Amino acid sequence: MHSETSDLEPIVPKYHLRILSDEQLEDLKSATLQILDEVGIHCPSEKALDIYAGSGARVDHDTQIVKIPPEVVLDAMSHAPRFYTMGARKEAFDLNLDGTSLYCATDGCGTETIDFETGKRRYSTKDDCGKMALVSDYLPSIGFYWPMVSAQDYGNTAPLHELDASFTNTVKHVQSETLMGEEIAHYAIEMAKVIAGDDATMRQRPPLSSLICTIAPLAQDKEGMESALAFAEAGLPVGFMSMATGGSTAPATIAGTVAVADAEIVAAMVLMQMAHPGAPTYHSLMPGVMHPRTGAFVGHSRDLALAFVVGVELAHMWGVPTLAATGTEAETSGWESALGIASNLLLCALCGAETASGLGLRETCTLLTPEGLALDSEIYHAVRVEAAGLDTSSEELALDVIKDIGPRGHYLSHKHTRSAIRKLHFSELLDQPKEGGGFRDPIEVAYEKTKWILDNHRPEPLSDVQRAELNRILQAADRELG
Repeated sequence: MHSETSDLEPIVPKYHLRILSDEQLEDLKSATLQILDEVGIHCPSEKALDIYAGSGARVDHDTQIVKIPPEVVLDAMSHAPRFYTMGARKEAFDLNLDGTSLYCATDGCGTETIDFETGKRRYSTKDDCGKMALVSDYLPSIGFYWPMVSAQDYGNTAPLHELDASFTNTVKHVQSETLMGEEIAHYAIEMAKVIAGDDATMRQRPPLSSLICTIAPLAQDKEGMESALAFAEAGLPVGFMSMATGGSTAPATIAGTVAVADAEIVAAMVLMQMAHPGAPTYHSLMPGVMHPRTGAFVGHSRDLALAFVVGVELAHMWGVPTLAATGTEAETSGWESALGIASNLLLCALCGAETASGLGLRETCTLLTPEGLALDSEIYHAVRVEAAGLDTSSEELALDVIKDIGPRGHYLSHKHTRSAIRKLHFSELLDQPKEGGGFRDPIEVAYEKTKWILDNHRPEPLSDVQRAELNRILQAADRELG
């Protein structure tokens, strides 16, 4: 038996914003091209260096520095697709990145969890990853699933076991940020093909995508880039995120930090297009700033919110979709943990972001709390309603009802109220009445909702053939890599 996965409820903006002028975008584009041409990128992968060199870049194999002329960058990026589909296990949950809707993912790579049963803090496991995939499958706010926590009970093959837990517990698209290295990437691609059914379907409706972080300042990771090349060759979307930090790994200005970060991302996307023209790729900007007194990474300074939105416009300038950063990097689990989500998510949606991530984790994206995702989903739905705008149709204006009631009348008794009030958006968490008046504690309600989902929701299972194939792949990976 299984319960149906709720239909997706993406954010569909009724109106749109521009943050940067054409002149400012041109300034940033020029800065990126100048950095790539005159400063270059460090790339420790000989495989990637050969591709760069064979496609017009200037490569110093001794220093492993790659400098890419502007015309080479622009030609490579001209092949990147602006729109494509991120497929799902069930076609009804495919994400069409056509610029009309924003689909949001969970946050990922957490290392600890508050245990669902005992309430005690501990390291995360594969089971935790699967449980949160189940919760994400149920919630219509979640368009696709990042494995929220790491399967620390599986060592070197943990990323593959995270995929297994994800594919088993959600019919939605899965995106990983831990598949580092060509060998592990090929195992992941095999798993994706099992879910898709065949190579052609996997390319048309890829059920898996990958996110690779660059290394600030202006560097790439060998294992990350070689994994990305494997994904690009297989037709699976692969994107690149920079987390350049102003004052330490980037200039201590927001514009300077954005310029360094964008150069890192563009250099990686260029490599994908050099190797496999037309490979689906995406751009993700998630910068931080160094705290001037402690040297700590800060991801929630007031200036950074604008940088996240600028990342959306930069992605579109380069002709690719974006994965917008909309979460918060707050250190604690208190009220400030949600401080930036609403404003970041709304601004990114209004600027046309196709996808975003950042829901559900606390303490600088390291800690999973049972109720966190349900709480953040309420923020998501508030943004979704705000972005949809105001309906001023004759039905909504209700002038005939206003005429019926007249001055000093009351609308409670009118039949229109009974039908119309049911269409208003009330929060499942904030608006739960309690005995004696008032409303219940939303954190308590969120915990109860999460527990209900875990106890009752069962998405459509994998077929016996798919289950057997995934087990075979995992066993082979554990033997070879474990």
